[in-house]
Amino acid sequence: MAAVTPARARVAGADEFTVGTEFHRALDDGRIECTVCPRACRLRDGQRGLCFVRARAGDQIVLTSYGRSSGFCIDPIEKKPLNHFLPGTPVLSFGTAGCNLACRFCQNWDISKSREIDTLSSSASPLALAEKAKSLGCKSIAFTYNDPTIFLEYAADCADAAREAGLKAVAVSAGYINPAARAELYAHMDAANIDLKAFSEEFYKKITFSSLAKVLDTLEYLVHETEVWTEITTLLIPGHNDSDAEIAAECEWIAGHLGTGVPLHFTAFHPDFKMRDVPPTPPQTLRRAREIAIGAGLRYVYAGNVHDTANQTTYCPDCGEALVVRDWYRIDRYALSDTGQCAFCGARVPGVFEGPAGDWGPRRQPIRIAAPSHKHQEP
Repeated sequence: MAAVTPARARVAGADEFTVGTEFHRALDDGRIECTVCPRACRLRDGQRGLCFVRARAGDQIVLTSYGRSSGFCIDPIEKKPLNHFLPGTPVLSFGTAGCNLACRFCQNWDISKSREIDTLSSSASPLALAEKAKSLGCKSIAFTYNDPTIFLEYAADCADAAREAGLKAVAVSAGYINPAARAELYAHMDAANIDLKAFSEEFYKKITFSSLAKVLDTLEYLVHETEVWTEITTLLIPGHNDSDAEIAAECEWIAGHLGTGVPLHFTAFHPDFKMRDVPPTPPQTLRRAREIAIGAGLRYVYAGNVHDTANQTTYCPDCGEALVVRDWYRIDRYALSDTGQCAFCGARVPGVFEGPAGDWGPRRQPIRIAAPSHKHQEP
């Protein structure tokens, strides 16, 4: 079973997966407000927030899924998707249950919308995770499938254990998080992919039940105030967020507020959850979106969830040569130096490059994690 680190206090009367948190405040009406995200769930004793895993116990908000997961898997880092971060390397990936958004189109709804504790069938301490990742040759661990915002304390401790083992930590998030919690979470991260779900407040309000402005704040914070390598993903949903005007507005905002070197991934939607009546994204929509983005000045724009080598390739920003040729998650050509310079003209490609590309390829390998070889002592 998962071992709670000394930094996380057990909650009296609760199981070993429940720990106290600091992101909450008491209200005058007797409720306690969770302050991790802008949803600001206001709870009475015993109630859970919309995310399901943060709940009120007595006079505090607790995390009920510390050390628990919906399963562990080794993925290619390109699946996160991150194309400019340790290319070709394996990443140990996992999530928990629940989410602080309520997207009608969720592509991982069986995990993120789960309200059943049975979803959390696997367990591992931060130390066990780091040891397993290192032993299997992973270069990083990723908090994904659902949003690490809601299991911040577990994600932060796992990231610290990974760093101590010489690995990096990756957050895959919707970016819907309050400033104090955001600063805490990303102080432990080396890279992030932020899911920019659309570029209209109406879409965010009606389809995700959240706010675009808060996500844009997170993007500006990551790019301008941290050293976290950041890439962006937008899932294009036919008839909802795929108009030329909206795509252009998004790309112009990215270029003007974040810079033209931030990678942007346009990915294909498939019918799921509460949007089964919406057709899959046509490949030509992804290609059109990429053309719009390049026209707005963005230098690294990719098509995802499809086989489209030409639009998944990284090109040199100076000489135009194809430097990293991809077919989905497989790298077919790699012409960057160990530190990310073009092999033809020497121009620097932004990102995190540490040595030659890995050879993990498109494999997906589910794993089980045993107890660590040495456990943290309880305080």
